Amino acid sequence: MSRKLIEKAEALLEKEKGTVFKEPGGRLNICLVYPNTYHVGMSNLGFQGIYTLLNKRDDVLCERAFLPDAADMEEYERTGAELFSLESKRPLGRFDIVAFSVSFENDYPNVLRILELSKIPLRPSERRGHHPLLIIGGVCAFSNPEPLAEFFDISFTGEAEEMLYEFIEEYGKSRTRDELLRNSLRIDGLYVPRFYETGYDRGGMISERRALYGAPGVIKRRFIKDISKVRFSPSIITSETEFRGMYLIEAMRGCPWNCSFCLAGHVYNPPRKKPLDAIKNEIKDAKGVSEKIGIIGPSLTDYPYLEDVLCIEGVDFSITSLRASPKSARIVGLMKGSKSVSIAPEAGTERLRRVINKKITEEDIIETSRLIFQKGMERLRLYFMAGLPTETDEDIAGIAGLVRRIRGLSERGMVILTVSAFVPKPFTPFQWHPMEKAEVIKRRLKLLKKALIPMKGVKVFHDVPKYAYMQGLFSMGDRRISGVLEEMLVTPDWRKAASKRGISPDFYISRHKEFSETLPWDFIDSGMSKEALWKEYQGALGI
Repeated sequence: MSRKLIEKAEALLEKEKGTVFKEPGGRLNICLVYPNTYHVGMSNLGFQGIYTLLNKRDDVLCERAFLPDAADMEEYERTGAELFSLESKRPLGRFDIVAFSVSFENDYPNVLRILELSKIPLRPSERRGHHPLLIIGGVCAFSNPEPLAEFFDISFTGEAEEMLYEFIEEYGKSRTRDELLRNSLRIDGLYVPRFYETGYDRGGMISERRALYGAPGVIKRRFIKDISKVRFSPSIITSETEFRGMYLIEAMRGCPWNCSFCLAGHVYNPPRKKPLDAIKNEIKDAKGVSEKIGIIGPSLTDYPYLEDVLCIEGVDFSITSLRASPKSARIVGLMKGSKSVSIAPEAGTERLRRVINKKITEEDIIETSRLIFQKGMERLRLYFMAGLPTETDEDIAGIAGLVRRIRGLSERGMVILTVSAFVPKPFTPFQWHPMEKAEVIKRRLKLLKKALIPMKGVKVFHDVPKYAYMQGLFSMGDRRISGVLEEMLVTPDWRKAASKRGISPDFYISRHKEFSETLPWDFIDSGMSKEALWKEYQGALGI
């Protein structure tokens, strides 16, 4: 094992507070893997929350592993070392279970890179009894697990804290892996991919989906009804993350606004909010670890106790993106020490915001921005999308016009735009809609940047479009995409990899889909009616 890699791991551990170390003997040994770098993974509250949840059990040891950064990857390849866990430096192949937490589709190729580095065979049929059981959770697992389904033994459909302990109990009772997989069928929310077969017609559409060995035809998404009952918070504080020594606390889960493009706004519903007493108790505990506390939630402007929370003394609070509203401006006034705040208009015109069901007006955005600058905030971050359904060049011009009005509110501070390409997501009204052509997206981004050049104090950042289209393929894909992911281990260019495996990305991302079509994720009961989503989609298009 490389001394350089061990020293790097030890340096990361030395900067952490709250790391859990246990003896492996007599315990279920789980390695929790985030398929991106340490910096990205340790900034993810869900990943940290599962680590905390598992290590609360005396009969479980949970350690962590991440995708090596570029320098470390070279060292792994040079030395032939197997990827190891951070805490004990044990190779992943020596754990009982390797559990992946996957939040972003563009991390899919990293999943296979990690398995390859760990010398764990990619497909279950190639693995033997001494290999670890592979499980997957995270929002990608319960929106559309199919592109990765061929590589995993079990996929968790829904919020893992609702079913994780049930699975651990079943693991302890099962004598063999086959028995465990069959018994897992009794737990709502557990999806065992090998017990299903998919057929396709000559046009490439899904023609049938067969459940084998008594497996359920529909997998029901699980969610925890009271998020204050399960403490889902980080046990580890470190300077080596996006939040730099900050203790993260979840205030609410799910969003009441249901914007038509937003995956999280649909699959994390219904909205659930922590009572004030519960969050005060968490803050009291957190203050013993760090004075910097981040409050997490998809629409914190709608958290009814946020102003009460921000009035708590002795804490330096940070919050995620706010909704454009007068309440948001009051909230900003309570954020002592914060220098940056974000709002997400998403589109540049009233018309397009109505199409995407973004229920804010231009005057909401302007007034909120005015009050934010009035409170002395140094950076106002604005999030937009390009390539939205029905978008025209006039809508892009509308972004420039809106930014011009905002910039004219104050000579102080910086306005920072982040522009992302629209990617259709499962379980949203736009799941049937194609992505805009790449050349159109590129041209509109150029139009926007050109229009903003004369404005002082404005910066623009945007996606690399080719990665947005890769994300679209993985978001909309079925099991056939597993071959593309395998090919990417030797052919990193995703389009070339798809071509080599006989896959046309346009089939998944560039065509209008019909309501009658069976979508890869239709077997998941997310709690939303497909008919209702179609009706909303038709309404958005004015049909």
